[in-house]
Amino acid sequence: MSAVWSASRAAVRRRRIQTTVIGLVVLCSTATILLALALLSAASGPFERAFDRERGAHVVAAFDRNKVSDGQLAHTAERPGVEAAAGPYPQAVVDVPAQWRWIPSGSLTVVGRSDPDDTVDRVRLLEGRWATGPGEIVVNWHGRSSPGPIKPGTKFTVRGAPPLTVVGYASSMSKSAGAWVAREQMAALHPTSVQMLYRFTESSTDREIRDSLAEATTGLPKGSLTTTQSYLTLKRAFSAGADSYLPFLTAFGVLGLLVSILIVGNVVSGAVVSGYRHIGVLKALGFTPNQVLAIYLVMISIPTVVGCAVGTLAGDALSRPILRDAFSGIEMGNASIGVGPWVYAVCLLGVPALVLLAALVPALRAHRLSAARAISAGNAPRNGRGLRIQRALGGTRLPRAVSLGLSQPFARPGRTVMMMAAIVLGVTTVSLTTGLTNTMNEFGRHGQNNGSAWVNVEAGRPGLGQKAPKMTDRQIEARLRSLPGADLVTARAISKVRLAGYTQTAAANFHRGDTRMYDSEVVKGHWPHGPGEAAAAPTFLHQHGLAVGDEITLYLNGRQARVTVVGELIEGHADAVESTWETLAQLAPDLPAVLYTVELSDGADAEAYARAVTASDPGLYLEPGATPNTTATTVIGVSAAFTVLLTVVAALGVFNTVLLNTRERRRDLGMLKSIGMTPRQVVVMTVTSVAGPGAVGGLLGVPLGIVAHRLLVDHVGQVAFPESMKDVWHAPQLALLVLAGVAIAVLGALVPARSAARLTIAKVLHNE
Repeated sequence: MSAVWSASRAAVRRRRIQTTVIGLVVLCSTATILLALALLSAASGPFERAFDRERGAHVVAAFDRNKVSDGQLAHTAERPGVEAAAGPYPQAVVDVPAQWRWIPSGSLTVVGRSDPDDTVDRVRLLEGRWATGPGEIVVNWHGRSSPGPIKPGTKFTVRGAPPLTVVGYASSMSKSAGAWVAREQMAALHPTSVQMLYRFTESSTDREIRDSLAEATTGLPKGSLTTTQSYLTLKRAFSAGADSYLPFLTAFGVLGLLVSILIVGNVVSGAVVSGYRHIGVLKALGFTPNQVLAIYLVMISIPTVVGCAVGTLAGDALSRPILRDAFSGIEMGNASIGVGPWVYAVCLLGVPALVLLAALVPALRAHRLSAARAISAGNAPRNGRGLRIQRALGGTRLPRAVSLGLSQPFARPGRTVMMMAAIVLGVTTVSLTTGLTNTMNEFGRHGQNNGSAWVNVEAGRPGLGQKAPKMTDRQIEARLRSLPGADLVTARAISKVRLAGYTQTAAANFHRGDTRMYDSEVVKGHWPHGPGEAAAAPTFLHQHGLAVGDEITLYLNGRQARVTVVGELIEGHADAVESTWETLAQLAPDLPAVLYTVELSDGADAEAYARAVTASDPGLYLEPGATPNTTATTVIGVSAAFTVLLTVVAALGVFNTVLLNTRERRRDLGMLKSIGMTPRQVVVMTVTSVAGPGAVGGLLGVPLGIVAHRLLVDHVGQVAFPESMKDVWHAPQLALLVLAGVAIAVLGALVPARSAARLTIAKVLHNE
């Protein structure tokens, strides 16, 4: 074993360049794969662990208390397939007349529950205590820590009931309620339904959830089940941000891994072919075939292990900011975002295993060679391969250096194919990133219309320590229109509404004014303009099983409005729906607007307009302007970084191939120089030998990149890209992308070409 180790170390020292190439390739690939796996782990594991720890409800169901008794509901806990159940709890949907702290006005689900620690949905107290008597309420706080300065003891008002005192803040992974009170308090809130919480033995898919719930509620009166909420909806909302990045990083991870396998196989194959004499000497000295095989595998393992370890550290460092961005702005409940240990195990063990498998096939050639054949193959000149093509090209009017270079790829067709495959993957990556960058740039600008400046104004909220505006809602809108520089003005009221058939409430934005400024936000259908029209983001539609043309019923203040989904937005919040002022008039005609958006005319001074707004009423507050789209920025940055890495890796593959070719052709180079070939002609010949495969690689890689781009942008669940953001290819751009294959090939060939040009005839003959 010591002899194998000594020979392997000597091979690593002798082949420093190839060792460095392998290490860099594996480093880049490992970092990319770890990023993709880290997102996959963070998008699934944390939610499931926290959900199981808190005994979250697979289904939160509400029943009409006038149609079913508590005894009948309690009996459902004994049905087949029910692992555990909690309830029945009295439930009421109350109206919050004005925004309280962070809770918008509108509908709020309140449940009467005597104990937070039940068999299902263990509610975690963050601050204060549980509500145990009349006049007390515990509010659901969506953060993972206590509310900070908003201490218990404040008053909370609901329509039609005495004020309640907030005695605590709590968090529920099941999002089973917006607030909880003692059972004795529920009579004052006039409950109309009863809540049951279920955990099922089979709950992995939507179908299993539906079947399990149907089995549990068999025998109950028809129409008694009014609303349901599946935990899978919460899980999809939790991972929606990560799902936006996962397709992109997975694509780069796969490309990086393929490039690594190709280049490692090429390096080992070249090491075997160029080292025939060395293999013969080893076997003549007594090394067994298995020992020779082990030498080549150990030679590959050393840079692979080092590159994999460094790549894991680099990928871990890169994953942290991406994870922060992917999960920003979502309700995580008690879930803690992190990367599972299996991710590091897969990278540290799986990547080296794949690399060794790639190296095993060419290394077996060294295993099979006999000592005599290896030594004779190392000494024999390699004539004949590609000779016919070389003679045909020699008969053309091409310069001799060019014709010789064009014929060289045919001398080693297997090696040329592997090099060209690496170039194809490199060009595919460049093409994919070019398309993603163009799409994401358009996506980042989609809310800016023609580039006009926007100003967002908020009416003061006394509950949050702000001054109330002196003007009325309509007066504020008129004032904003009258200020110099204003072009389009919209007003927006916000309320929590209840959707028919769903337990969770949703945020409804009701718009008034020049809503044509939002037309560019719609990818399918149109922006709502009249009564009974609504639009929503892809995540909202997906989670509620809706599509453009479907109808839903909104409930608020004891009233209801039937609305039709007339538009699908490019993006938006998973719990928000956009509608019109005419729809609001059917639900809450007295609800005022609280947010105003002003699009300024061309050339208007946004700062001057903002100062005029502040001076007109001390109760008007400017919201922060539009921030850069973090998803677009991150995807562009990550894509650009990995494009550079994979392009360099592909160029290193070319570099290795050219280096092997020049070492094998040292005798030929010496003969060519002896008959007058200049160093410049040597460089031209060497670069030309890879330009042809580079051009073919470009022609193959560009369409692959276009197909990969379309597949990725069509499968981002959180965003629905319009066709204008997908059709980003133009003829001049495509021509340059084809030349990217030649550029990668030339970039990788220049250094060994210049090194070959500097070889002297005496040095070549001395080595021979």
